[in-house]
Amino acid sequence: MPLALLALAISAFGIGTTEFVMMGLLPNVADDLGTSVPTAGYLVSAYALGVVIGAPLLTALGSRIPRKRMLVWLMAVFTVGNLASALAPTFGLLVAGRLLAGLPHGAFFGVGAVVAARLVHEGRQARAVATMFLGLTIANIIGVPAATLLGQQLGWRATFLIVAAIGLVAMASLARLIPPLPAEEHTGLGRELRALGNRQVLLGLLTTVFGFAGIFAVYSYLASMMTEVTGFAAGSVPLVLALFGIGMTLGALAAGPLTDRALRSTLYGSLAALALVLTAFHFTAQVRWAALVTVVVIGAVGFLTTTPLQMLVMNKAQQAPTLAAASNQSAFNLANAGGAWVGGLALSAGWGWTSPTLVGAVLAALGLAVALVAGVLDRGAHDTSRIVARSGEGDVERATGATAPATGATAPATGVADPATGAAAVPTGDRIG
Repeated sequence: MPLALLALAISAFGIGTTEFVMMGLLPNVADDLGTSVPTAGYLVSAYALGVVIGAPLLTALGSRIPRKRMLVWLMAVFTVGNLASALAPTFGLLVAGRLLAGLPHGAFFGVGAVVAARLVHEGRQARAVATMFLGLTIANIIGVPAATLLGQQLGWRATFLIVAAIGLVAMASLARLIPPLPAEEHTGLGRELRALGNRQVLLGLLTTVFGFAGIFAVYSYLASMMTEVTGFAAGSVPLVLALFGIGMTLGALAAGPLTDRALRSTLYGSLAALALVLTAFHFTAQVRWAALVTVVVIGAVGFLTTTPLQMLVMNKAQQAPTLAAASNQSAFNLANAGGAWVGGLALSAGWGWTSPTLVGAVLAALGLAVALVAGVLDRGAHDTSRIVARSGEGDVERATGATAPATGATAPATGVADPATGAAAVPTGDRIG
């Protein structure tokens, strides 16, 4: 894998750390700024709102900017947002800082996913995208616990200063390691918007909303479930969350190769497994060792869906994949908010602390149903990486001066024309239909 993917992973690590660290710092922020913990919770919502707004907006505004420059500028906004959060003298300005820090989140992962796919040859695009997302999962194992501990010991402002420093390191890494990649040729805002309206793209986004809402219906109340049902002490909750992060990392590691081999099969299997394991959690939550094993499995199968969903919307957007990929990040955050809300409704109805597991299972099953319908409507579609990477590999080779070695083999023609260029497509042997 190209070293440039490390720069994307470092950036993802910083983004993942600042996204989730606020949950553990809410009491500290509330005490320092003289507000309540529920009110401080708006800081979480402000970041999520920034993601939802910024993903389509910044991606659209930057559609003509060369990809490398776009990534550096997005991390610059991220760094300024975290620095503003660290220096905010009032709660209102801290909310504004969190909103600013969230704006580049979705756009970065959207542009970053397309760049990652363009850095490698066909058949390895999903692994490249999964490598970028690996930084996000490692943030949940190392970055968030470490930043939370730092904030509790030195004050919450120190946490955001450290995250801002990570942002500077990410900017330097992107500037140094990412090759000069031009913006996609013939891809303007109008074309990106038309691609976003593709039926398969919309169904992919809907699958993301339902599938990930199933995860967050449970994850949002996991700490309370572990203490109230499983019987763990509050001090053990960080360990449980770390196990969830380990599961996410395992899922990310498996997602790349599996998605490159068979995208839709990986998506169907992961969503079905998620629905089953969430149902099982309703019962295993009563037993400590079984609950811990289930938490790891939920993290693994849940994050196993991330890469195929991202690659699916990128493929179906054809030669204008960036806005679709960024919008998928908005869908993830809508799932975050929606899943927590629906899980909370079950708790408010008095159905018990384990009721969100069944709610999550239903949501995951709905995601699977949408994915299956999309697959039936799209039978005969070819491999996910073909369209994303066709125009990209030449860009990378021209930018780096590298030329792919000849294999001496000639790929058989299929007679299928690329819908965007009219050029004959070269198959890789993988299928997503």
